[in-house]
Amino acid sequence: MKTNTIKMAAILLASTALVAGCGKKKVEALPPVAEGTEYAQPEPAPPAPVNQIVPGSQEDFLQQVGQFGDRILFETDRFNVDAEDQATLQRQAQWLALHPNARITVEGHADERGTRDYNLALGERRANSAKNYLTSIGVDASRIETVSYGKERPSALGSDEQAWAQNRRAVTVTVQ
Repeated sequence: MKTNTIKMAAILLASTALVAGCGKKKVEALPPVAEGTEYAQPEPAPPAPVNQIVPGSQEDFLQQVGQFGDRILFETDRFNVDAEDQATLQRQAQWLALHPNARITVEGHADERGTRDYNLALGERRANSAKNYLTSIGVDASRIETVSYGKERPSALGSDEQAWAQNRRAVTVTVQ
């Protein structure tokens, strides 16, 4: 039995060496391309656009409404749209008027305090407040979706008033 095992191992070793030695030869040069073929010279790819912003995109939206023009902030446990928020939402409405095919999603957020269910409901009220204001100044409601993330997607990490203030927000995102 031991001799069968040794014979089998020897055969395996010899076959492995035989297979390993049978590699493909590397082609040094390709034959010349036949004349009159279309694939002889590939067409060069068009140059990639450099920092070109597509009209109607999220980048275009942020450029037009300002660095933080995509969001409005709220006081603790509040969802009312104040005068500063109205100015931001009016800039958003102006951009939407320039891009009639653009659609948006308003995301409602809350800070880390409170239960998950409470913050989801508060985020929903905040998103709906922004949507209601936008529709009141002429944006078609069918172009606006809302979603609440509650406290699940903080903008600022931390457990202090500064972080909480940045997380109590409604953010407008364009939909492609």
